[in-house]
Amino acid sequence: MDVDGTMTDGGVTLLSQTEEIALEIKTFDAHDGQGLALAHTAGIRTGCITGRQSSALLRRAREMNMEFIYMKQPLKIPAYEEILRKAGVPESSVAYVGDDLPDLPVMRRVGLAVAVGNAVPEVKKAAHYITDARAGRGAIRETVELILKAKGLWQEMIDQARA
Repeated sequence: MDVDGTMTDGGVTLLSQTEEIALEIKTFDAHDGQGLALAHTAGIRTGCITGRQSSALLRRAREMNMEFIYMKQPLKIPAYEEILRKAGVPESSVAYVGDDLPDLPVMRRVGLAVAVGNAVPEVKKAAHYITDARAGRGAIRETVELILKAKGLWQEMIDQARA
């Protein structure tokens, strides 16, 4: 999945420290976190590809047991192809959640391309599924539920949800 505009609402808050240094603040949705935790419990491997470097993202990704974390990726295809090699899965087995133009090359190749509810029109057009939820407000959770329900695992996962 992408990060800014999918796992977050797309806002990038910078808290100035000095003229050259700023702290970055990201807000992650708890429902998305529960969805990622359920995905991990169900054995679904998760990861993100983003153009930004973020300590906040790295912490959240580790909390969510994400296996593939690629930051500072101006183009997403090289990271995507490395993930395919490492995971040893066909593209048809991959789902990707995006919101903006840099996500299109990956979305055009995966088995399940998902656009968040407030994605740009080009991304929505390329998507197999568009979430009702907006970015940073449950879109990732909705995607995980969609996948788990399609696999017939949703009811089982409900009983395994952890706080």
